[in-house]
Amino acid sequence: MKADNSPQRVPTPKNVGIWIRVSTEDQARGESPQHHEARAREYAKWNKWEVREVYDLSGVSGKTVMEHPEGKRMQADVKRGHITGLIFSKLARLARNTRELLDFSDFFRQHNADMISLQEKIDTSTPAGRLFYTMIAGLAQWEREEIADRVKASIRIRAKLGKSLGGAAPFGYEWKDKRLVPSPAEAPVRRLMYELFAKHKRRKSVARMLNESGYRTRNGSKFTDTTVVRLLQDPTAKGFYRANHTYRDGHGKLILKPESEWVHTPVEPIIPEALWNECNEALAKRKERKLGPKPVHLFAGILRCGCGQRMYVYSRSPKYICPNCRSKIPMETIEEVFREELQDFFVSKEKLDAHLAQANEHVAGKKAQLEAHTRRLDKVRSEMRKVYDLYQADEISPDGFGKLYRPLEDQERALANELPKLQGEVDALEMRHLSASEVVAEATDLYRSWPRLAAEQKRGIIESIVDKIVLTGDEIDITFAYMPTSEEFTKRQRNLSGSLPRSA
Repeated sequence: MKADNSPQRVPTPKNVGIWIRVSTEDQARGESPQHHEARAREYAKWNKWEVREVYDLSGVSGKTVMEHPEGKRMQADVKRGHITGLIFSKLARLARNTRELLDFSDFFRQHNADMISLQEKIDTSTPAGRLFYTMIAGLAQWEREEIADRVKASIRIRAKLGKSLGGAAPFGYEWKDKRLVPSPAEAPVRRLMYELFAKHKRRKSVARMLNESGYRTRNGSKFTDTTVVRLLQDPTAKGFYRANHTYRDGHGKLILKPESEWVHTPVEPIIPEALWNECNEALAKRKERKLGPKPVHLFAGILRCGCGQRMYVYSRSPKYICPNCRSKIPMETIEEVFREELQDFFVSKEKLDAHLAQANEHVAGKKAQLEAHTRRLDKVRSEMRKVYDLYQADEISPDGFGKLYRPLEDQERALANELPKLQGEVDALEMRHLSASEVVAEATDLYRSWPRLAAEQKRGIIESIVDKIVLTGDEIDITFAYMPTSEEFTKRQRNLSGSLPRSA
């Protein structure tokens, strides 16, 4: 077993987009859209992420950007999984409107995507960045609750009067003169759904038969078993419209409200109540026969065999098994080894201090290199201005100007091209170091509390602090995330060796 000891981790591959919105003030300071894009690309390159898209809103006001064509394109790419992260220079460049910033945060969290702000050192693919997400979500939730309190009373009154609350009518019905009435086109399909289920007692079969008959949902999609169950359980079809009974949480999931808040309104039924009861009793019996929740396997997909294959728990086996060479290890064994490794590494003050000192030294060195590079660039640009002023004052000839200015121009171009690369590397190192510090601080208590944690909590912790675990024969090699990679460690040792005088 071992834990690496360099200041950076092996990054996880992901597809990202770059968001560019540069103000006129930024451009006056020499921060062009191209500079911001180059810096973001370097950050992605350092993390071994692939840049799939660039969303250019140069010159666009930050007052509202979600409805801008580029903003809509970005959101569509996140929804379809084309990108799973968005890099931008700072929060104010993403959106100046606080409400819109909160909406962006909600949107990215709902679609399991990350926000990366270079200036504020926020990367939600890291634990420190996820803490930022939690804070933003709290603000958004508070604002939503404030709005909800203001409209809650009117909702119940409108629901009791049978008026629309702004949502679509249930399938099989339509709003007509502010009343819910059966739809001539959809009501027969809804009725057929109940009749088919009463006969076959199979929701997938019902969906298949409806689709084969050419019926579709309201938006033109094919019926699925999930849609069939939802419509079978909706009491509107038996003449009992239920309103104000659900809400969506911060992740977009539909949650039932307490029954005391529900409002029921009589409507014209599509089917007899007896048929509705028959179908729902059959659904309830099938639900009772279902197995319990799917077990959480702590190291599934993280534990690898020495042959390179990921190891999983199959069927009811108590072991992780390699599908290739059939190597195996008991679930209890790997968990106990992991817990002991936590104690050996994270609870060791000496190792923690050494790790943080090395990380600090590495980040400080890169920042010093960036500062020196920036000073050199400023000096060259100052020299260029002096030469230009001499030429404007007719103190040097055109040939003399060319001989003096051209080398400076070449040097300035090379330095300017290198600047975003250094900035991107410093951004990445600082964010990873912040996350490493947080993870290390939180992990010191894990060994003692581990037995009391739920399986879902353990799995979340393992995903956050472990890069990989490799089983080779009887050897278990654990590589913690946010710890140094062996490649980086070897490089540093080689550099240190090269700086020492050789013995005679």
